[in-house]
Amino acid sequence: MNFQMGAALLDYCVLGVLAREDAYGYALTVEVKKVMTISESTLYPVLRRLKKEAFVTTYDEAFQGRNRRYYQITATGLQRKTELAAEWTEFIKKIEMVVEGEKKNE
Repeated sequence: MNFQMGAALLDYCVLGVLAREDAYGYALTVEVKKVMTISESTLYPVLRRLKKEAFVTTYDEAFQGRNRRYYQITATGLQRKTELAAEWTEFIKKIEMVVEGEKKNE
């Protein structure tokens, strides 16, 4: 399988953050922005899709008089994160082969 830079990388980042801790949308956006340009309006459809695919679940908590929706990774989401990690590793190896060339026995 070929690693798709857009969706797969974004999924991998989101699932990686959620594997560490539950987070709400804005906090997820801040974390993901550390490695790619993304807006909350881009992230929320991704979160809805991840929820529909059962990779994440949600729950609400009160915060300053409002409800804040938190996202939590599921067991299926952890499995998907592991798959994406393997794809990412393979992708990086392929890039290194192109950039550095095939390593020859010296």
